[in-house]
Amino acid sequence: MTKTPPVSTIGERPLIARLSKIFNSARSPEIILGAGADDCAVIDISDEDCLVVTTDMLHRTTDFPPQMSPWQIGWMAAAVNLSDVASMGARPVGVLSALGFPADTDVGFVEEIARGMADCAKACGTTVIGGDIDTHDELTITGTAIGRVKKSELLTRRGARVGDKVCVTGYVGSAGAALRALETGAKVSDSILRALFEPMPQTDAAQGLAGLDGGGGGGAVTSMMDTSDGLAMSLHDLADAGGVGFKIYENALPIADEVRIFAGSADGALELALYTGGDFGLLFTVRSDMVEAARGACDLNVIGEVVEDSEGVIVELVGGSVELVYRKGYEQLASKK
Repeated sequence: MTKTPPVSTIGERPLIARLSKIFNSARSPEIILGAGADDCAVIDISDEDCLVVTTDMLHRTTDFPPQMSPWQIGWMAAAVNLSDVASMGARPVGVLSALGFPADTDVGFVEEIARGMADCAKACGTTVIGGDIDTHDELTITGTAIGRVKKSELLTRRGARVGDKVCVTGYVGSAGAALRALETGAKVSDSILRALFEPMPQTDAAQGLAGLDGGGGGGAVTSMMDTSDGLAMSLHDLADAGGVGFKIYENALPIADEVRIFAGSADGALELALYTGGDFGLLFTVRSDMVEAARGACDLNVIGEVVEDSEGVIVELVGGSVELVYRKGYEQLASKK
């Protein structure tokens, strides 16, 4: 076998691109979007509908802070997958989960994880429909979520056009503030901690946005993904997929007052808003003439606009100066180069 570099030297997204090239070298004609193309794979099932499918793996040492309860661990394990389904505009139809845990784990601990999964699924209008269990050196949970959506309402990362408005649901930086507080021993409110421990997939908002008719055979929303890896990383992913750039405005970012106070400065608040993950909101672009219609579908904040690819991803600060938004956020395999 040809000698290749360690995975730690290339990072998560380049590794995904390499593996996706292998997986997509031969695929059945029912596959509309395959490995690595979006938040979910998309499968053709009828003239009108398609299925979206996603999977995610979480580990005790890297994904679940020790302060999390087993119920919150279960909730999170379901939420990360259901959020991906939501980002495609789909209605969740089921969750599967494979649990690996040390053999001496208390039965009650595992039952509480299952209750957390079931409660998150129920909150998103679906159920846990099966899975697998096994022993493992550390708690490891792999979840798979399935959703269904009309082909005409399917939302992907591609489609943003210059002049579209850039929007998000929910706050940005709250989960990052919670994690930083846990790491430093600082005090934050229970609502900020819940942003990290109990993220709510935006299933209803996403379906409402997907159903907006923009006229002329197209939807009002032109592209979408979730912000679980952080706003900056998500902006870059969306820009790459659409071949566009983004200009966002610091004074338009929805940052909770408590997070601003916790950050201690405007620069600190902007750092949390852009470069920390875990918020699980929706990042999407919408036609400028359809923003009010989108407001009728969900609570949103317009944070910027789509610009030419040559402008890159930039943020206009309160004082009027412009800075680059770096491709930085949460990555399971962050490059160590």
